[in-house]
Amino acid sequence: MKRQQGVALITVLLVVAVVTVVCAGMIARQHVAIRSSANLLDTRQAWQYALGGETLAKAVLKRDARGGDPRQSVDHLGEDWAKPMQPFALDEGGVLSVRIEDPSGRFNLNSLVRQQQVDEPSVLRFRRLLLRLDIATPYAERLVDWLDVDQEATGSEGAEDNQYLLAKPAYRAANRRLQDVSELRLLLGMTEADYRRLQPYVSVLPGDAPLNVNTAGAMVLSCLADGLTPALAQGVVLARGKEGFASVDAFLAQPGLAGQGIEGQGLAVGSAYFQAISEVRMGDRRQVVVSNMHRDQQGRVRVLARDLGQDGLIAIGATAPATNEEQAR
Repeated sequence: MKRQQGVALITVLLVVAVVTVVCAGMIARQHVAIRSSANLLDTRQAWQYALGGETLAKAVLKRDARGGDPRQSVDHLGEDWAKPMQPFALDEGGVLSVRIEDPSGRFNLNSLVRQQQVDEPSVLRFRRLLLRLDIATPYAERLVDWLDVDQEATGSEGAEDNQYLLAKPAYRAANRRLQDVSELRLLLGMTEADYRRLQPYVSVLPGDAPLNVNTAGAMVLSCLADGLTPALAQGVVLARGKEGFASVDAFLAQPGLAGQGIEGQGLAVGSAYFQAISEVRMGDRRQVVVSNMHRDQQGRVRVLARDLGQDGLIAIGATAPATNEEQAR
């Protein structure tokens, strides 16, 4: 009898242990499910706040277009869209920060090939930019080959499929325009250091998008002519003041550009493309949305693409050549 009682006690203890383990597993899974649902809810909330920042940027750009004739617009760093916005307080201690940038104030990498034809003035300007940044590798020729549709290398420094297929892993030249600046990392010989040096001064826009001389920094303007050093270009930046140049002719008439032989091709005083960076911080959660926008001649603004893989405002600002406010001064 005592043996049977002992076996029964052991059985009960085993049942209790199994039930305890099962209950503990169920509770743990429930906690994970609750945490997962909370994270998903926070992510969706942060995403909606970031879209709200994008909507705010669109409204600012639309209001800017109403201030004048969009077909003859002048966009400069003294306008409301270029001024730093105060962060917006959100529920539960969150903060929304929004900034609008003008990618037309950077060198457009796609301008090297226009309508399947190599644009020699743009190639020369890109070479000068590389020279100003102390980059000796012939990326200009390799970028031309990356953009054009043929398989003929540009000179002895170009690169087409026959070079890229030797890489491990092998790949091919895109033979189309760039969709993102990060594609520069695929160029033959492009190092991380050279890419980081170039990144703040270049953009990816349609090939016919001109350079806005009212928002370009001194380094980018210096690539317009061999004799235009960054120091001389900084004088031109200061000369445009808070209102910018009213026309390309007014820009070319600056004393600092006299004798430089700069042509007005590919230059403008207004912009059709903008970039809105919305950053949401909620506790230890951070959501960044970079929205590429186009504003047409009627002042309508539409979103072309969104990028969720970028750094925040502080990180972006740290790599930029100058903030909008600094360039406006």
